[in-house]
Amino acid sequence: MSTPSSPLTLELLNTLPLAEAAQRLDGLYEHSPWIVETALQQRPFVSLAAFKHRMVQVVAAAGREPQLALLRAHPELAGKAMVDNSLTAESNHEQSKAGLTHCTPAEFDKIQRLNAEYNTRFGFPFILAVRGPRGTGLPKAEIIATLERRVQGHPDFELAECLRNVHRIAEIRLNDKCGYTPTQGHQVWDWQEALAQHTDAAYAGTGQLTVTYLTEAHLACARQIQADMLAAGCDSATIDAVGNVVGRYESDSYSRNNHGLKAEKTSKTLLTGSHYDTVRNGGKYDGRLGLYVPLACVQALKAQGKRLPFALEIVGFAEEEGQRYKATFLGSGALTGDFDPTWLDQVDADGIAMRDAMAKAGLDVNAIPAIRRDPADYQGFVEVHIEQGPVLNALDIPLGVVTSINASVRYVGEITGMASHAGTTPMGQRRDAAAAVAELILLVEHCATQDGDSVGTVGMLNVPSGSINVIPGRCQFSLDLRAPSDAQRDALEAKVLTGLRMICERRGLHHSLTRTMQASAAPSAPAWQQRWEAAVTALGVPMHRMPSGAGHDAMKLHEIMPQAMLFVRGLNSGISHNPLESTTSDDMQLAVDAFSHLLHQLAQEPTHP
Repeated sequence: MSTPSSPLTLELLNTLPLAEAAQRLDGLYEHSPWIVETALQQRPFVSLAAFKHRMVQVVAAAGREPQLALLRAHPELAGKAMVDNSLTAESNHEQSKAGLTHCTPAEFDKIQRLNAEYNTRFGFPFILAVRGPRGTGLPKAEIIATLERRVQGHPDFELAECLRNVHRIAEIRLNDKCGYTPTQGHQVWDWQEALAQHTDAAYAGTGQLTVTYLTEAHLACARQIQADMLAAGCDSATIDAVGNVVGRYESDSYSRNNHGLKAEKTSKTLLTGSHYDTVRNGGKYDGRLGLYVPLACVQALKAQGKRLPFALEIVGFAEEEGQRYKATFLGSGALTGDFDPTWLDQVDADGIAMRDAMAKAGLDVNAIPAIRRDPADYQGFVEVHIEQGPVLNALDIPLGVVTSINASVRYVGEITGMASHAGTTPMGQRRDAAAAVAELILLVEHCATQDGDSVGTVGMLNVPSGSINVIPGRCQFSLDLRAPSDAQRDALEAKVLTGLRMICERRGLHHSLTRTMQASAAPSAPAWQQRWEAAVTALGVPMHRMPSGAGHDAMKLHEIMPQAMLFVRGLNSGISHNPLESTTSDDMQLAVDAFSHLLHQLAQEPTHP
């Protein structure tokens, strides 16, 4: 029999009398027991994650006024309730863990001022899960910076963001009540935090994470990933001729002898991984999450003394972002045999050729062709990745199954008109190049919006030699169009290019376009997508299918083998390529659980394709 002081197990949550279960869960939501009471009516739950999501659904269905009442039931951070000791035990613990009970007078005054400004603007208090993504507490400086940023937000966004933070607070409190720790999620978190200590020399001391191909920081990352792979239980971990870090956990058909691993190959290897380079001032999880989630599975298998009927190969791809050299997907491309030898003669901003950078790093360019994988040796490629977008965050669900990586096409262009005096040229007689590009931007927005899940962006604008009193005679721009299929991308491209031509003809302007990139869509292999779907469903969380608007290493591997991806929810509206990129150790734990489920599901299948 359980006692009130003992952890609340999933079995007890499902079987205790409703009133007793609700009493044991009192305090999950601040002064709002109705959420737990309503959610419990849907018992039994297959997992704590399923119960968490049910509570999210209860709040979503309640409507605006109950939602506002829920937010207003929360105390301000470092506010009056803290000063007069009237916080609930849960809130007091959380604010104390974040150091808010020991603010300096200056910190306290600043938080009070921002709290007042926030409440006046939005009509509810600023709410932040101050125990943070790992549950150990956010630094005060980060809390204050977040409050400063969000006080400028849109009211609708802030309402939703506060509710998301309320749910995160409830998730942590539920973990505490159940004595649950996302141990593997914490391990994945810690691995990524440690790897993020390496940043390019120009960014050292700035707090910015930048790791570009074959810099000292990049090489340090490779060595650390290699060490992490070996420490976690990989049988081997090597750095190949382009800098990819390759770890292998061999199959159960391998036996160890005095000479290392010896085997009779009886099944095909499963390939997984992602990249470890970053954009400039990027985030800690883009790419790297896809290395450490499968590594956590290897660590668990090793600890249990278990092997699978197939080998698992984890590759940390050395380059995906194309930041130092214009050679995007260099790392994964080498595995498909798509390494272009002309890349070796490219020079970076400092005039250093790729060939010389590779030689300095101790890489043998003559060995690059041998990296190519034979598809006959592999079952397929699966990749876990942070979403890099707002969809999962807005839906309040932790995982998404990717249906296809979008097709894309990119251009750089220029519109040419006539530079003339801004004061003396009548509006009807102008040949304004920048105005034409502005019209193009709206056209792209309109066409992509009409086209369902396509997207279009004019991300670069430049008026050469522009002046405040001169009508722009030239305007340079970029164009990025993406869609879930090649046909949909091509149709969008045709509409936009036709529209651009008509804009220029009507305005008496000339334009030029250069296509800089075109990539085909990479639809997920149905069997592998279904395996991810089964894994997510088994966890008791909603199964959400979605396309990937961003490119990934999986789209390169797609050229030679079946692939499918799993997305993990990001915080802060899912922002990526940004220091605010983040996710929780609870969501990373679910990704580890899903990956583990996929491995064991595959192991139980009669054949391995």
